[in-house]
Amino acid sequence: MPRPPRDSPASAATAAHVPGPRAADLVADAVRAGILSGELAPGTPLREEELSATHGVSRHTARTALTRLAAERLVTAEPYRGVRVSLLDDDALVALQQLRCALETEAVRIARDRGIRPAEIDAALDALAAAEASGDWPATLDAHARVHLALVDAAGSPRIAEEYRRLDSEMHLLLTHVRPAYAPGALTEEHREYVEEAWADPQRAVRAHLEHSTRAILESRRAPSPHGDTSGHDPQRP
Repeated sequence: MPRPPRDSPASAATAAHVPGPRAADLVADAVRAGILSGELAPGTPLREEELSATHGVSRHTARTALTRLAAERLVTAEPYRGVRVSLLDDDALVALQQLRCALETEAVRIARDRGIRPAEIDAALDALAAAEASGDWPATLDAHARVHLALVDAAGSPRIAEEYRRLDSEMHLLLTHVRPAYAPGALTEEHREYVEEAWADPQRAVRAHLEHSTRAILESRRAPSPHGDTSGHDPQRP
């Protein structure tokens, strides 16, 4: 079981000296960071006893942390196999993108009908440009999510925003293990165009954007890289 990064708040010493619920949060945070960084690969087993020893917490606290990660769909509990880091297979990817499309389409439609384009959308696009320019892939993932969340939040619908945010961890998990190679600024340029198109015709633009990314990811999974890596690298947008 990989230990959390040295600068992580979820060190064994920290987790061992905080109340149970908070300790579970710290353990969940550390494991989540390992999953989304790619340190914990899909299918990696996560055992309560190892988490307990690594973080200096009880098995009950470790179990609570895993339950929280399961609610985010970052881990999967299976009979006779225990808990493992989730693997988003092709069917799960398609289902995730379909749900995302339904929520984002309706949110953008509502926002457009309200006639208000919040400044948060342009600020999110600027943040994406800065993240791309820095060459920081985790920051780029976060900024990419911020663009889509800004579009959803523009609707002013707490229920839609809540449901969309439930997908955030799964999207990060997917993109963590399908790391595309982009020309500098390409992702920002694509999303600036996407925002304008979505504002003009939400149903067509959102569906086209997500269907394109789904197809590109599926194709990248089947195409070996020039270096013999069969995991694939998606040259398209997420």
